[in-house]
Formats: sequence, structure tokens, C-alpha cells
Amino acid sequence: MNTLPLSGLKVLDLSRLLPGPYATLVLADLGATVDRVEDPAGGDPLRQMPPLSDSGESALFYGLNRNKRSLTLDLKSPAGRDAFLRLVRGYDVLVESFRPGVMERLGLGWDALHALHPRLIYCAISGYGQTGPDRLQAGHDLNYVARAGVLGYGGQPDGAPAFPGVQVGDIGGGSLFALVGVLAALHERERTGQGRFVDVSMTDGALAFLHMHLAARLFLGDEAPPLRRGMDVLNGGFAGYGLYRTADGRYLSVGALEPKFFAGVCEVLGRPELLADGYSPGEAGARVKAELTRLFSEHPLAYWMERFSGHDVCVEPVLEGDEVLADAQLCARGLFARSVDTPRGRTVTHLLTPLRLGDTPLRPPPSLGQHSREILQEAGLSLEEIEKLGIQAMPGIE
Repeated sequence: MNTLPLSGLKVLDLSRLLPGPYATLVLADLGATVDRVEDPAGGDPLRQMPPLSDSGESALFYGLNRNKRSLTLDLKSPAGRDAFLRLVRGYDVLVESFRPGVMERLGLGWDALHALHPRLIYCAISGYGQTGPDRLQAGHDLNYVARAGVLGYGGQPDGAPAFPGVQVGDIGGGSLFALVGVLAALHERERTGQGRFVDVSMTDGALAFLHMHLAARLFLGDEAPPLRRGMDVLNGGFAGYGLYRTADGRYLSVGALEPKFFAGVCEVLGRPELLADGYSPGEAGARVKAELTRLFSEHPLAYWMERFSGHDVCVEPVLEGDEVLADAQLCARGLFARSVDTPRGRTVTHLLTPLRLGDTPLRPPPSLGQHSREILQEAGLSLEEIEKLGIQAMPGIE
């Protein structure tokens, strides 16, 4: 059996919902041992979040927690805290997503854990980061992309901002930057032997998606135009880079950013003269965009995909719903993998994480506290000590 890149790495995951669990899912898929520490009173709230299976299992929790183990500990109790302090010594990485200050109040913050275990990488994912006047403010993905200016950059010039529909702040701003920080800190630890505190703000991470758009403004100052919703090159302001509605109410994405690609689009449309003003600002460019809008509205999506087939023009359909699951390119990349979930007696299709450096294991997610005794015994706790924590053997596990 091939060894995965992160085999031997041990991760203690105290996070909940999406940002932290997705980051640790990537680590688990790459071979790390990921042990979730959950509250005995219900565990991760995602466990109860719809849609639910007939047996009451959350599909969202299932999708984020394969290849992980679950331990329940009451970190507010002295016994639970002491058990955690013994446990954490055996791990390389800790990931948490509490508001700033929560772990410190429990006596489990960075300073305390670093003194106990200097090699530990401690990653804290929060909405606004560990510093700043709004660090304790409540929020969710929509708030983070709004505050970062990402939300205000999409949509029509005279309309509302475009609702993102996916969790850009949570995964893009939180999970992915957490992974970069953790892996960088692990590399540093190889040199120094010391762990590091990784402060991940989802709002900071969301702001990174405006890097290209803010570059001119920051470099040129007032000489550069401010960001404008729906009016710039990359957010729908130019004819060759935008979305067009077809006759059947579907949409076509035209990403012909370079002139050679837009020239190809114009040739397929039989309107090569549109190229001349395709990149012009003001009324000239608006006329080209209006003409493309009219042309694309005359035929359904399938017609246009057939017309553009075989042409190197950066034109793709906007897939909707289950169309993604049947897309030939995505399927060829092996992004959808099936496994038999033996404990639950059904076949499950998994959406794999994008980075795969070997055969991805597909162990089903744990029930709440399923591996508590196993994990605590590995940390050196006796059966008597485990029983004092109120942890009983799980049926069918031991």
C-alpha cells in the first residue's frame, strides 16, 4: 500500500461547522490522523444540520468528516481539561475555531499549550482574527465577504451585489489559508524544532480574492479608478468577459479576456467587426456587449455549445444542479468516488478534495465519541481514569 504524504502526522481538531473541518478533511485525505474533540452534549452542531438521512444523519457532517475519529471531552470540567492536557502532548497540530479568548479562558490557549508542548502547531480560525477592534464580533461567511469588499464587487452596476452562493470566506478565506499556514509551520518546525501560532482570519482571507483588483488602486493611489461593481474588466464590464443568457433561460460564460480569444468568439458568431470595440470603455464597448446579449439570446445553450465546440475561445456553459455530477471532465478527474459504508449498509459517493497525492482513504465519519476510549488509551490514560470522565465503551467498537 502506498504511503500518503501526511502519514504519521497527528491532528487534534476542536473546530466546528465548515472552515476547520474542511481544512482537517484535506489533511485526513492526505494521510494525517485527525481526531476530533467534541462536546459530549451534541458534538459539532453540523451533526444536526439538514438535510438528514432516514437514520437522522447529517449529509453535511458526513461530507466533511470522513477519515476522522471522534472523542468527547467536557473541556469546562477540571477532569476534561486535565485529560486534554495529557492528550495534546501526542499531537503535531491543533485546529480550533472558537472566538478569540475562549481557549485562554479554559486554560488551553497558545501560551499554556506552547509551554507544555513547544513543538505544537496551533491554528486558530476566526471570523476577524485574533487582533483588532472587531475580533469578538459574531459573523458568518456572508458577513466576511461583505466586510472584505468581495461581495460589493460582483453584480450589476445599478443593482444589488451578487449573492456568492458558496462559502468563499469559510473555505477560500479560512480552510485554505489554514492549510497553508499549518504546512508552512510544519516545514519551519523541521528547522527550528519549535511550533508556531497560526492566526487565520476568514475576512483577511476573503480580502485576498481582491488582490488583483486592488493592485492598481494601491500602486497608483488616486490616479487609478476605484473598484466599480459590474464595470471593470474582470467583473462583467467588458463584452469579452461576462455571462450571457441564452434563449432557454440558461447562461453561457465567455472568458475571452485576451484579444485572440475574443476574436475567435466574434468569428464563430459571424461578426468579426465586433472585435474592434470589444475592449473599448464607455458607449462603444457597451454597444458590443449589447449586441452579444442579443445574439446569445436567440438560441438555446445546447446550440451555442455545439457552435463553439472545437474552437479555442474560452466559452463554457454555466452548469446547474446535478449537471456537475455528470460533467465528463470532472468525472475523468476522479472527483466523485464511491465506497461501501459498511456500518451503515449503503453505498456512498464522496466529493474528494482537489489535492490528491495517492489513493484517498474513504472511511466513514465517526459517530459522536466513537473513538473516545481508544484515543485516551493511546494518550496513556487508564481505563479507570477514562471511566471517571463518564466515557463508556461504544457498541461494536471495542
